[in-house]
Amino acid sequence: MNRLNKSHVVIFVFSGLTDNEQLAPFLFAFFLNVYLVCVVFNFGMMLIIITTSNLHTPMYYFLSYLSLVDLFYSSVITPKMLADLISKTKLISFQGCAVQFFLFDVLVVTEALLLLSMSYDRYVAICHPLIYVSVMTNKKCLSLIFLCFSIGFLQSVIQTSCVFSLEFCGPNFIDHFYCDVPPLLILACSNTLLCDSITFFFVSACGVCSLMIILVSYTLISYSILKIKSSEGRQKAFGTCSSHLTCVSIFFGTVFCTYLRPPATALEKQDKSASVFYTVIIPMLNPLIYSLRNQEVKRSIKKAFHMGP
Repeated sequence: MNRLNKSHVVIFVFSGLTDNEQLAPFLFAFFLNVYLVCVVFNFGMMLIIITTSNLHTPMYYFLSYLSLVDLFYSSVITPKMLADLISKTKLISFQGCAVQFFLFDVLVVTEALLLLSMSYDRYVAICHPLIYVSVMTNKKCLSLIFLCFSIGFLQSVIQTSCVFSLEFCGPNFIDHFYCDVPPLLILACSNTLLCDSITFFFVSACGVCSLMIILVSYTLISYSILKIKSSEGRQKAFGTCSSHLTCVSIFFGTVFCTYLRPPATALEKQDKSASVFYTVIIPMLNPLIYSLRNQEVKRSIKKAFHMGP
């Protein structure tokens, strides 16, 4: 707390998505629609899973929590971003910046770990189908969900404490549309080596390691699928995995583009584009991908709206 009191900066100023006043209304309308679709589809996905008995399986249990995390982590960033697009002053308090940073960090890491848990579920279901029911019990699923949120919370406490215990005594202009590690560390007056190291460690541990385990899981899954003699069986097995693989590829690809890069003195345009994608677009895409590529979800949606069997 003593170090926090040394900070001279009490308010940060965002650059926002654009400084083009003519482009801002178009971006506001576009991202407002994206956010509304995100809210409707993620809430709808959770509702369908809760109310459809044949979706009460571990895979959809994880998917419902993925939709919950997507809904919240988009809501941490997007409403403020939309407000700034139609405002001449894009301000956030020091405390508000810390809260936004903390919540977003919790949710984005939890999402990565949920995607890892879902790959484990698919591995057990396809590679060890005879013991799937005994392995993926309700208790184990709940434990995995609790572990994902706990790790997300603990690492965010560490990162937030590190970043916001730095001294911010000079410029307060954040060249971004939300509070994130790279643009904040650029503004710090004190040495940021420890925070850089902690960020790199958590991105590697929660991001790179998660992705490596997912890839190993899907290598084993692919080997098991190829041994299935029935083409219909292979197609069904691949179908249950394709949605998850698509979400994994998009999420980890954009996150790594932002965080696993050499430190720079300024945020580049492609970094902002990648950030927009994984903070605003991906939370909308995930339920769309699962609803369009998963036959069970599609049937449940049709049934809910009386569109046929």
